Amino acid sequence: MDESGQPTEREIGLGPWEGPWPSGEHYDPELLRAGDRRNVVDEYRYWSHEAIVADLDSRRHDFHVAIENWQHDFNIGTVVRTANAFMAKEVHIIGRRRWNRRGAMVTDRYQHVRHHASVEDFVAWAESEGLPVLGVDLFPDSMPIETYELPKRCVLVFGQEGPGLSDEVREAALDTLSIAQFGSTRSINAGTAAGIAMHAWIRQHRFDS
Repeated sequence: MDESGQPTEREIGLGPWEGPWPSGEHYDPELLRAGDRRNVVDEYRYWSHEAIVADLDSRRHDFHVAIENWQHDFNIGTVVRTANAFMAKEVHIIGRRRWNRRGAMVTDRYQHVRHHASVEDFVAWAESEGLPVLGVDLFPDSMPIETYELPKRCVLVFGQEGPGLSDEVREAALDTLSIAQFGSTRSINAGTAAGIAMHAWIRQHRFDS
């Protein structure tokens, strides 16, 4: 609160480094000098962008995430931000190259994003990497993601908001998976669905011991 009793805006990050500077090539001299107000965890405070990406690359998980983008889907930014939080190997944009980055909250600077002009190109890439494609959508033959054994190496694919997965992706998928719902709506937001599916992978492969 300020002197008038009004809430003050919370300051993100840290100001200039106080005291002797730390040693290490991963530190950014300009950030140490001016302060670090970026949206990063404390572990990476004052690190250079390149050092953060390199450290993430050494620890990324084995799953990829893909989303179709035929109508400039506004959920893509959220998907990228969540993929960064769960440390997905890569995010794949299928269709239009341009997407709304606002929802990513700058996390796209730390998350590898790859573009595929068509489903055919995407499927060819997945096959070349030996990665099974798993669609996430509500179809009569979809299998519950809650009980499905997700491969450690895989690509989780989400369709355009509204139309859902395209027929081409559905045909290429090893399986399609559904997320249990209990209310009156027929579907959930694609960005939300992506977060649930990614966390399902995390629960199986990071907490399976």
